[in-house]
Amino acid sequence: MSLTGMLERGLGYHLERRKNGFFSKRNQKGFVPPDGHWRFIVLCAELAQNKLYITDIKVDWAELTIALRKAHHFIASDAVYSNGNKHIKILYDARDILNLKTTYSL
Repeated sequence: MSLTGMLERGLGYHLERRKNGFFSKRNQKGFVPPDGHWRFIVLCAELAQNKLYITDIKVDWAELTIALRKAHHFIASDAVYSNGNKHIKILYDARDILNLKTTYSL
């Protein structure tokens, strides 16, 4: 079971259900824009904030660093990398993602 088509087309990612919850998965076919992963993360955070389909998200600092870097958000990416590397902030939830978006005007 997966949640596709109800999100935003063209991001290159969808949600897929597994035994222990829902996880994002990169589409195997089609184009994935450089900022597709970051935009997908933000979209899921917004859905969680509004309590639509998702109650919260958890994104590992390494995955978030890569998504931000691919989207050319280098300053935010460096901040997330630094916090994760120093074990200050390992997991980011929906509120953290939206705060990151606001703080760095992404």
